[in-house]
Amino acid sequence: MDKDFLRKKADFIRDDLLRVCINNKTGHIAPSLSCVDILTALYYDVLNYKTEQPLWEARDRLIFSKAHGCYALYAILCDKGIIPKEEWEGFYTAASSLSGCIEIRPEYGLEAGCGSLGHGLPIAAGLAFGAKLQGKSYHIFCVVGDGELQEGSNWEALQFAVKHELTNLTIIIDNNRLQAMDFIINIMDRQGRDIIRKFKGFGLSPVNCPGHDVVKLAKCLRQAKLSPKDVPAVIIARTIKGYGLKCMENIAKFHFRIPTQEEIKKGKNYG
Repeated sequence: MDKDFLRKKADFIRDDLLRVCINNKTGHIAPSLSCVDILTALYYDVLNYKTEQPLWEARDRLIFSKAHGCYALYAILCDKGIIPKEEWEGFYTAASSLSGCIEIRPEYGLEAGCGSLGHGLPIAAGLAFGAKLQGKSYHIFCVVGDGELQEGSNWEALQFAVKHELTNLTIIIDNNRLQAMDFIINIMDRQGRDIIRKFKGFGLSPVNCPGHDVVKLAKCLRQAKLSPKDVPAVIIARTIKGYGLKCMENIAKFHFRIPTQEEIKKGKNYG
């Protein structure tokens, strides 16, 4: 693992995300910023993935369930040469086919469409189950938003994954503690306080990891992939919604709001 490379790459992706999205007046910037480091750790260190062959059968799969926060994923896949540069540069405009929420485009490295929250984890569990039945060695990663955990389909998928001992599945919770326009604790109080306890109740052993330390995230993800336990691995990545742009951090109104030039002048807290 090249630690300096990972840190610089995460900052580059943040800068690129902000540049394109502010220029194109896109909305879901804050939920995209919270998962930059998670995705950087996956794509530049952890995933078994061939950039030149996005449809390689043995590739590890990422199901990005909080699909409205996909801007960092688009930036990374463009940086790796999988999504054409003109598609990313024109994102959210008539010049591009990339939508505000991920639609399935395997040739672009987009494994599933997850615009409706609560669908990604069931898809990931199904893929992992199919891979296990077929004796495939690839691993499935699924990034889920903590607000999205209010969807019961996630907990049904977890029961299925535990029952079938899907050790080829790693679930990453983007735990930024905000959903849409409010803090989770104000909407679903017990979930906001007891997320670790809840996962343990389903027979899982969640691991806390700092969500904006890309080096520690990469280590956690590698360990999860090799876990000897007979159930899926769960990583709770403690993140900040809007991370990196000072005017956005932990402020609910920025869920789907473009910062003004005056707000942008408050600066960054990275790099």
